[in-house]
Amino acid sequence: MIDIKNVSKSFGTKKAVDDIRFQVPSGSITGFIGPNGAGKTTTIHMMTGALGIDQGEILLNGIDIAKNPIQAKREFGLVPDSPDLFLRLSAREYINFMADIYQIDQSLRNQRIGQLAKDFQIESDLDQPLSSFSHGMRQKAIIIGALVCDPNIWILDEPMTGLDPESAFLLKEKMKEHAQKGNTVFFSTHVLEVAEKLCDQIVIINKGKICFDGTLDSLKEKFPNQSLEEIFLEVISNA
Repeated sequence: MIDIKNVSKSFGTKKAVDDIRFQVPSGSITGFIGPNGAGKTTTIHMMTGALGIDQGEILLNGIDIAKNPIQAKREFGLVPDSPDLFLRLSAREYINFMADIYQIDQSLRNQRIGQLAKDFQIESDLDQPLSSFSHGMRQKAIIIGALVCDPNIWILDEPMTGLDPESAFLLKEKMKEHAQKGNTVFFSTHVLEVAEKLCDQIVIINKGKICFDGTLDSLKEKFPNQSLEEIFLEVISNA
């Protein structure tokens, strides 16, 4: 579970995130949507400890990310908004690096790496440098690096970007399986059709403020006979 309590973040005079509060429950998939510059990535950076919090608190399975950052970071796996990381490493080196951080047993990690590399069809490329990969291939390696650690919480920032249809479908299935086991999945996306088909809960942010937080069914009850795209445009226009 992720608990965001009255969190704000400013950059100079610009308030990027303004006193937001919401919960991401365990056993569900929560979609985080909003226009460009709405505060999605800033929120995720605070959730993961990459940015400090000006006010409020963020709890990951009850652990305060500001007060106990190392302990809190062991609770989640992250797929960031860009896969252009550690490009001098091979895919295998990067994945093993992530497994080392989470102290995953060698035999267990080898088993997971083998299966995930097969699932995402990069078995033959594991020992190639990430710098030689296409965007989509780098994205697969970053995803495997997060999944191989099998954390309770998945935080995914635009995880489908660059993936081929088969890999995108596979990731969505893995997200469903993870949530069905009682774990937490939180992901941002610009693809509203994906959110509509995949999410149990939707959080909409615009201009640093939360415009809606609730189940997809409750959102549709407020706006009957409209697609999520139409609902989204109406919600942010009234924010």
